[in-house]
Amino acid sequence: MQSSIPFSIIIPTWNNLPFLKLCVESIRKNSAVEHQIIIHINDGSDGTLEWVREQGFDYTYTPQNVGVCLACNMMRTKVATDYILYLNDDMYLLPGWDTALADEVASLPDNRFFLSSTMIHPYKPEDVGIVANYGDSLETFDEERLLREYKSFEAPDWHGATWPPNLLHRDLWDLIGGYSIEYTPGMYSDPDLTAKLWMVGVRHFKGLSASRVYHFETRSTGRVKKNDGSLQFLLKWGMTNSTLRLLTHLQHPVSEPLTVDAAALSRNRFRSRVKAILSLLTGKQFGPIEKVESEKWKVEI
Repeated sequence: MQSSIPFSIIIPTWNNLPFLKLCVESIRKNSAVEHQIIIHINDGSDGTLEWVREQGFDYTYTPQNVGVCLACNMMRTKVATDYILYLNDDMYLLPGWDTALADEVASLPDNRFFLSSTMIHPYKPEDVGIVANYGDSLETFDEERLLREYKSFEAPDWHGATWPPNLLHRDLWDLIGGYSIEYTPGMYSDPDLTAKLWMVGVRHFKGLSASRVYHFETRSTGRVKKNDGSLQFLLKWGMTNSTLRLLTHLQHPVSEPLTVDAAALSRNRFRSRVKAILSLLTGKQFGPIEKVESEKWKVEI
């Protein structure tokens, strides 16, 4: 049985209009129901602002790039459904993506969950995902072949949902305060969100094989000065991201029994403490790199 649940899809974008158009087209073409589309426009001088207004989407806007954390929290003010799905602008959603998520939501007893789709990457991913190259640019994108073949790859459902596309209930978003803006422009904001969900008792972190998306892996992060997210995460939570992955059983197939490697967890916690102490003793800078100026943070909501 296929469930039909509308989502509010939030998409931060930064002068990436051609990919954004393809992303939106995939939502319109490959979704089972009509979803709310909300876009945050960073800068928008490439024509994004005008295009979004012409399309009539709900949107928020900042004249400069403020990163993904603030962008996502601003878009929360426009959410009109019960479920928030965070999506990158360089992703192409494949048929069945939303029904798989909706079926999982309908099967659960409550709203204490965090779900992810399974990404198909053109190159070897660092973590969960299917490796299959259908192009890494709009010019090389083989949409027709992708639509023919995307179901043919075997991949199990997996534990440890973290990255977009990800889905959670709006009440859970509000409980944890959304994305933490101290991670601006956004490095390690994804595992931080997972840690906050873990802290309030969420244990259903699941990636769905049947919900698939193609990720072009464009690198807008190369245009910004990155925050030292790994150190921020360590000092905030007292553990490294790898420790969190052990707790959420990242990459572990759902079909296999779960076991906690107590020895590995203990070693990771010890290393986390040592690393935190050394970082503090050396006085390493880990906060926002640029001074936040009032002009930069003007917003339109």
